Amino acid sequence: MPHHNLALPVLSRRTLFRHSALLAGGAALTTLPFGRALLAHDVSQNWPAVAAMANKYVSARKLANLLLTFGWGQEDHAHTVGGGTLSLAKPTPVDENSLYRIYSMSKPITGMAVMILIDEGKLGLDQPVHEILPAFRNMQVLVNPEGPLEDTVPANTPITIRQLLTHTAGLGYQIVSKGPLQQAYNAAGLVGGRVSRMPIPGFPNVTPAPGLAVWADRLAELPLMYQPATKWSYSCSIDLLGRVIEVASGMEFEAFLKARIFDPCGMTSTWMQVPQSEAHRLTDNYGILAGNAFPLDPGVNSIYLDAPEVPAGGGGLVSSPRDYDRFQRMLLGYGTLDGKFVMSENAVRVGTSNLVPATVDLKGSWIEGEGHGAGGRAKGSTFGWGGAAGTLAAIDFDLGLRTALWTQYMPSEAYPIREEFLAAMEADLSALRAKKLAA
Repeated sequence: MPHHNLALPVLSRRTLFRHSALLAGGAALTTLPFGRALLAHDVSQNWPAVAAMANKYVSARKLANLLLTFGWGQEDHAHTVGGGTLSLAKPTPVDENSLYRIYSMSKPITGMAVMILIDEGKLGLDQPVHEILPAFRNMQVLVNPEGPLEDTVPANTPITIRQLLTHTAGLGYQIVSKGPLQQAYNAAGLVGGRVSRMPIPGFPNVTPAPGLAVWADRLAELPLMYQPATKWSYSCSIDLLGRVIEVASGMEFEAFLKARIFDPCGMTSTWMQVPQSEAHRLTDNYGILAGNAFPLDPGVNSIYLDAPEVPAGGGGLVSSPRDYDRFQRMLLGYGTLDGKFVMSENAVRVGTSNLVPATVDLKGSWIEGEGHGAGGRAKGSTFGWGGAAGTLAAIDFDLGLRTALWTQYMPSEAYPIREEFLAAMEADLSALRAKKLAA
């Protein structure tokens, strides 16, 4: 059956993690009174501006929930600020075990899966992708990214794994491309994430490709938007890496994620398809129209209760705040969590560093003045990314801090939540610094 895959505007990501990533206050965070409790607990009293911001959206029913998590180093649980309910229509409160569609926050997970295979010698960071997927051997490049598909020149260099990890391969994206290329992506079912069972006015009714292998083959037949390693352009490259992982590992993509990341990290609530038995934990996802929220994908009959035609490494996962925090904790532990080895320290260090090829022009891109690692933004000691339904996550290796913002609405720029969150954090930090000086 056709699914409605929203061609989402993603320009808000240019402000993603503005002001030294999520953590505007820098080292001052190390002085915060989180307490060292073993269990997650609400720390709103330490973050009055952040708590007020969360409450403003939830109490005015602009959103069903807005939950923030903060965790130090290898502390067992992240602490929370904010809250709300699974749905505007239901009184069940959200907590660290509630389920959220994380969309592009899937990308750092897929990126780290690739780093595991690079570390094991099954892939090379600068290996041409056509050595794994021969269909990508002789790529064509559009003369004009929005022009006719026939007007192309040959690619100057082969696409590499590094370029796929960093959105520098020149590939397009259903949610970024324009003109004939976007139409071709839709016609070929080159989708990266699911939105709803319902028809959504103004958005194309797209039938996804029947499986990841076919998806990759169809992608190889279309021209690139840019010459490889010349431009940073948000793309479907992380979805393609799902297929690269399958061929290099000999395992189905999601099976590899489960065996190599989810199981060893104790991530028991992260899936491409939510089991029916867990549907009661799934949040509703809302569309925002003129400041009003309407249900786009209710949890009880969510499209995520179906198996996906294409398991999308770039935007297909559902997860919980607890699970994603465990993934972040594993990265902060340089590949080890609760004494269990998940990936090597070197794989984490390389994957969270700036991997953008030196030949790439970042001018005018969302990451100008910054860097990009294995599926996430890398700047200084920070690494992370956000999702199309308003979620956001980052770690700071210098501070030993992991933090995330959890909510469910589209498009993410309908509300200025990311900017308000950063401003609220800065206000709370200033107050804490002043209090400390006065003490």
